[in-house]
Amino acid sequence: MPITSGDIREQLLASNPEYQRLAQEHSKYDTQIEQLSKSSFHNSEELIQEVELKKLRLRVRDEMEHLVARNSRTRSASAD
Repeated sequence: MPITSGDIREQLLASNPEYQRLAQEHSKYDTQIEQLSKSSFHNSEELIQEVELKKLRLRVRDEMEHLVARNSRTRSASAD
């Protein structure tokens, strides 16, 4: 049975400190964005902060996916 990217994410979350740190950062940004979105009115500073948080969250997500892809390539190469 082939290993899925979800399996790789779970393994990295359990064993890779860098991936764990990134997952915590991503969760922190999610929480901050959620708190900002609860407000019915946003001033310009809050709007800018929300955009910046979303950019940071996306950057962290990209780094996490890079680790998944790198791990997947490593597994594929060792399986050959």
